[in-house]
Amino acid sequence: MIGGGIAGLTAAIALRRRDIGVDVIERDPDWSVYGVGIIQQCNVVRAVAELGILDDYVNAGFAFDQIEVCAPNGKLLARFPTPRLTERYPANIGIGRRALQKVLGDRAKAAGATIRLGVTAERLEDDGTAVGVTFSDGTSGTWDFVVGADGLYSQTRRQILPDAPVPRFVGQSVWRYNLPRPSELTAVRVYEGPKGLGLVPLSQELMYLYLTTPEPGNPRYPRAGLAATLRAKLADTALANSALSEQITDDDAVVYKPLEALFVPGDWHKGRVVLAGDAVHTTTPHLGQGAGMAIEDALVLADEVVRHGEPQAAFEAFRARRFERCRYIVEASLGICEAQIAGRPLDQSAANREMFEVVSKPI
Repeated sequence: MIGGGIAGLTAAIALRRRDIGVDVIERDPDWSVYGVGIIQQCNVVRAVAELGILDDYVNAGFAFDQIEVCAPNGKLLARFPTPRLTERYPANIGIGRRALQKVLGDRAKAAGATIRLGVTAERLEDDGTAVGVTFSDGTSGTWDFVVGADGLYSQTRRQILPDAPVPRFVGQSVWRYNLPRPSELTAVRVYEGPKGLGLVPLSQELMYLYLTTPEPGNPRYPRAGLAATLRAKLADTALANSALSEQITDDDAVVYKPLEALFVPGDWHKGRVVLAGDAVHTTTPHLGQGAGMAIEDALVLADEVVRHGEPQAAFEAFRARRFERCRYIVEASLGICEAQIAGRPLDQSAANREMFEVVSKPI
């Protein structure tokens, strides 16, 4: 398994539950993640229940069953329930990324996966019966198959599919910041308008704010003064000059990320090497489904590896099951992004209801 992020770790857990040996490598020697949060929606709750780790998720995050949609001036427009797909469990969970990483890492190791940090796969040699891998530390080994779960800038993708599309900047960036959670915030709160703005509960004490802004030319902002820049970006939103925005003071706590997207329309594998997660379908965060698609990938990939005796047949079946669902998420998220940039009217409630209808279907 190349990549120790959400896709790689959930695939490791899913494969180990089927008694398949897994070795994971991760390029980051510190195995670090940035310290804001992530939404795990109803389809993810169902998926992690199948992985056997749902209680860990619930205990590490904040459960909720509704979405609130507000006008740009802050007035509540709609509050609608999201579907529960797992009996006796909530529809959605907000969780900190570091807490999520710990849950997945601990469970992958407990399941028997080995994890090596600070290592990359420099060369893959597929002889048709196995894949030989040469690592950046000079070691090497042979595996029955290899999964490239190494993200948007996948080195594995470049090696096996050199003609595949490359990531593209979509014209927006996202700002994120952790804040104390007000007691009344018990669901995701989304604000309509030309900028995407929302508040997501993560625990009894914590929530995070996200803001998507048009950023023509993909500028880079200096770290010094980043908190003031974020406050300025909130100026024409419902949170302008609010008590909440005044709490944004720590430059180092601001997470700023230009948004890029990718969808590979052709093969997702070559021989005994397959790609999963962001390596083949990176979505913008407008529907909150990037991690969800990666976790679903893990389950489907493990299913098909067990179902088929030959890796290439398993990988073709994996792509066939995942292709349309992942393409929908990428394209629908981009549609929201483009509407915000263009200043077109956008019914956020309708977009979310449609998304929930799609992802509630079996994987």
